[in-house]
Amino acid sequence: MSDAPVLRLEGIEKVYNRNLPSEVQVLRGTSLDVAPGEVVALVAPSGAGKSTLLHIAGLLDTADTGRVWLGGEDMTDLGDRRRTRARRGDIGFVYQFHHLLPEFTAAENIVLPQLANGTDPGAAERRAQSLLASVGVGHRAQHRPSAMSGGEQQRVAVCRALANSPKLLLADEPTGNLDPETSETVFAALLTLVRETGLAALIATHNLELAGRMDRAVRLRDGTLVPV
Repeated sequence: MSDAPVLRLEGIEKVYNRNLPSEVQVLRGTSLDVAPGEVVALVAPSGAGKSTLLHIAGLLDTADTGRVWLGGEDMTDLGDRRRTRARRGDIGFVYQFHHLLPEFTAAENIVLPQLANGTDPGAAERRAQSLLASVGVGHRAQHRPSAMSGGEQQRVAVCRALANSPKLLLADEPTGNLDPETSETVFAALLTLVRETGLAALIATHNLELAGRMDRAVRLRDGTLVPV
């Protein structure tokens, strides 16, 4: 494992409703490094700011102060076009709800982001089939989301997040909407794919048992990160 971080957050601060009576400082000088091949658990209760932190790390939101580095490149002050390109090719996202496109099949949901990134259609289809097979839902490749269980849909969402071979995976409570047995299946599939590909991963969860199976865990408390 290289010591050079895939993700580096330096002194991230974020305030909502600044200078209003409802002002809330969500992040207070938050810093974090995630190395290649490292899986880090982000532990925090609802409302603590973990989604805000993930959105800033994933270039979906901007910090008031602080810097975001991805793969050694300072992304903080880049324009929208470059940030969009990084989100499309270098970052994979998994959310609590799968957000699959209902009118497309499982395979098509994984092919589409690859086509948007310039991948050859044949290669995109082969990768989709390979990813689906690796998480045990290859037989569902031609099914639409409505024909799949919640756990199957979430495994497809994991495959979609990894479709473009990103450097970084960000997951926000990826098993939070599932029953315990299905949660275990989805988390095991997610962890296996991350380990096999060697990418960096930051996974938000309130489940301490799942957090304990990652390489390390950090807790978001009062806007800063502390070891668990």
